[in-house]
Amino acid sequence: MMKFNQIVLLLAIIAVVGCTNKQQEAQTEETTLSGLYKSDFETLVEGDSTDLYVLTNANGVEVTITNYGGRIVSVMVPDREGNLKDVVLGFDNISDYMSNDNNLGATIGRYGNRIANGKITVDGVEYQLPQNNFGHTLHGGPEGYHKRLFNAKQSDNQTLVLTYLSKDGEAGFPGNLEVKVTMILTDDNAIDIQYEAETDKETVVNLTNHSYFNLSGDANNTILDEILTINADQFTPVDESFMTTGEILPVEGTPMDFRNPTLIGERIDNYEFEQLKFGDGYDHNWVLNTAGDISKVAATVYSPQTGILLEVYTTEPGLQVYSGNFLDGSFIGKNGAVYNKRNAICLETQKYPDSPNKTDWPSPFLKPGEKYTSRCIYKFSVKE
Repeated sequence: MMKFNQIVLLLAIIAVVGCTNKQQEAQTEETTLSGLYKSDFETLVEGDSTDLYVLTNANGVEVTITNYGGRIVSVMVPDREGNLKDVVLGFDNISDYMSNDNNLGATIGRYGNRIANGKITVDGVEYQLPQNNFGHTLHGGPEGYHKRLFNAKQSDNQTLVLTYLSKDGEAGFPGNLEVKVTMILTDDNAIDIQYEAETDKETVVNLTNHSYFNLSGDANNTILDEILTINADQFTPVDESFMTTGEILPVEGTPMDFRNPTLIGERIDNYEFEQLKFGDGYDHNWVLNTAGDISKVAATVYSPQTGILLEVYTTEPGLQVYSGNFLDGSFIGKNGAVYNKRNAICLETQKYPDSPNKTDWPSPFLKPGEKYTSRCIYKFSVKE
């Protein structure tokens, strides 16, 4: 019979071997091009697994996505010197995504942007939604899709399909909504995001992506020296609570006119213009001239520093441009970057804000038997 001290010695050896194996696994685990470890994105949420998915194309471009919130975590694209730069904000582990109140890179739903007073009327019934932003509903409420776990299937190196069943009554919205988001990294260095949804009861749908872009490749930098164009003659103004007034106004002669390439920082602090004072910068919806034509450029952002150009294409009628006004340094992101005010720009393709309550605006309503579809393309290239 084995003596007690021999048993203790054996258990100690087993423990040492186990620790050594784990250390070896940690040492041998390869990172993504953006420096991420897949193991740092693995956990359980209500019994289901989170993970990090890696898309790569023929040009060496890499996009990583987590199924927690359907979030784009990193986007590695070449600059004018051919060096890969990570051009989106994000965290380097799943814990930070879950513990910080944020929507970095997230799939937004059931309704992107704001709904006035959190009230909608669908098929004659009024529904009260969570009021999480100055008395209004923002991005589907505090427990929107950015905090939901999607099922994920990666069919090849360039395609990820995310699905989620948003149940009847979730965040106050009616109808069981089956959501499908397909993300494709194309060989022309574009992220092609295709949304689909079907419901068993009339509801409202407005899905978008909330990536925070910084084309300098260093998220410690502001985006004020980047150059923005928006293919829009009009925008929808807001009040002090960021809610649309219901008007559609011309951009002509205002700091909202980005029809020609303009530095983001050129007019952003012109608070004599009331809209910039209300938003503490840009946080507005533009009425696109593209009329849903995916082949027409809706907006561009260009970094003179890196030469990286981002083009946005969409089937949607509107584009919410947010200049990171409320980033306040409390988020420490990938590579230790501190996310301060105006260190990123968001380009959210969508229906107009509060469209469920604006009958003359493009409709967000979806009935049983219909299919919601939307498409957004973020295309990257180098401009000399």
